[in-house]
Amino acid sequence: MSLAILYSRALSGMEAPLVTVETHLSNGLPSFTIVGLPETEVKESKDRVRAALQNGRFKFPAQRVTVNLAPADLPKESGRFDLPIALGILAATGQIPADKLDQYEWVGELSLSGALRPIHGALAMTYGALRSGRSFVLPQYNAAEASLVKEAVVYPATSLLQICAHLTGHESLQQHVAPSEIDVINANDLDCHSDLAEVKGQAHAKRVLEIAAAGGHSVLMIGPPGTGKSMLAARLPGILPAMTEQEALEFAAMQSLASGHFDITNWKRRPFRSPHHTASAVAMVGGGSVPRPGEISLAMHGVLFLDELPEFDRRVLEVLREPLESGYITISRAARQANFPARFQLIAAMNPCPCGYLGHYGGKCRCTPDQVARYRGKISGPLLDRIDMQIEVPAVPQQDLLHQGKSESSRMVRARVETARQYQLARQNATNAVLKVHEIDKHCKLDEQGKHLLEHAFSRLNISARAYHRILKLARTIADLAASEQINSRHIAEAIQYRRLDRD
Repeated sequence: MSLAILYSRALSGMEAPLVTVETHLSNGLPSFTIVGLPETEVKESKDRVRAALQNGRFKFPAQRVTVNLAPADLPKESGRFDLPIALGILAATGQIPADKLDQYEWVGELSLSGALRPIHGALAMTYGALRSGRSFVLPQYNAAEASLVKEAVVYPATSLLQICAHLTGHESLQQHVAPSEIDVINANDLDCHSDLAEVKGQAHAKRVLEIAAAGGHSVLMIGPPGTGKSMLAARLPGILPAMTEQEALEFAAMQSLASGHFDITNWKRRPFRSPHHTASAVAMVGGGSVPRPGEISLAMHGVLFLDELPEFDRRVLEVLREPLESGYITISRAARQANFPARFQLIAAMNPCPCGYLGHYGGKCRCTPDQVARYRGKISGPLLDRIDMQIEVPAVPQQDLLHQGKSESSRMVRARVETARQYQLARQNATNAVLKVHEIDKHCKLDEQGKHLLEHAFSRLNISARAYHRILKLARTIADLAASEQINSRHIAEAIQYRRLDRD
């Protein structure tokens, strides 16, 4: 047999399109050619595959070897095609049987000794293999994360020799069994997060965090240094509801794509990303010649915390505007385009002025009004308009710091948050923060007093159409926490307060 056909997977954003690996042997001067838009890593597989076959005591053909990676217009990168290329050569030369090759999909980078090395994006590829109805063979290192895809048949292997023994019937590969829920981290265990009760005072800010957690809303905290803004943000994951199965799989797939491996101990644990203010736009939203996810995607279904918000480059902050609205980011390059989900919860913090002490009870601030205006002007109006809640976090009085009594724990707050989130999922199968306009009209019904208050706010405050819809969504979340079916004037008044429309 001079032709062998195997199946593998490429990566395009979060998708894993099917790649057919065709290996053909023909007469002529010995050569090894790979076609099908391969990038440098794929072209270099010729040397890895040749050495792996020779070190495995296989015969490398002294013929013209042509490997085609189809479709030809899809860019191929990474060393994951080493394994199917090597198996294709062995099948085309008759050194292994070819009758079972089409039952599997193959990925894996080969070392020169024939050992299999880890690959990126194992979860996305496993999804594709499951949809195609084939079993999936991949390196042992990636087996645990791949097995998170329920019903997928995953066969881990450590070397090319082990796979050849399976195909020849000498020693079968063992299917990897997915870990049970008992074996992975308990998502309800709050010990991995700091407790909200550790934050002294700041009852107003804690209330805002509870609303944000219940409805998935974004928050900007403004206050002097040392008032607890970072402490509050770090405790938000501890009061968020547990991830659903689908959310956990999406996050795990994103981590696998970005870092090459998903740590099973992080299963159903919401991420908390806190990039430094020197981060570039590409680091924030993703990019590169081969598009990779950025911080907004790595924080998917979790928290993205931006401390010292005005210190970020203006261009970096502006790229957040579209993802905050749409929940995804499209990265376009000359040769390819990739879409990454970016459904994150933004929590930002900033000082009120350049020195940081405007409004401090100690009267330390010496900034002029022009300096304060320039400092706050680093945050554009369109970005502020997309942040649901903008609140003051004042300096904590000394008597509150000295007070030893403990406030509500994260576990107590989380219980209320989970109840409110259940109302939302039962009503609209989504959090309030992502409601569309027609859904707002349907689910955010006001009583007469609430309508009158909102009309009054329109006449007195500069409310944009976006701010109007966000007020309604905030009020809906506040009503859910109060187990109220209808939004009343008290809910509207609290929502308006959190929008800080007096600054607009």
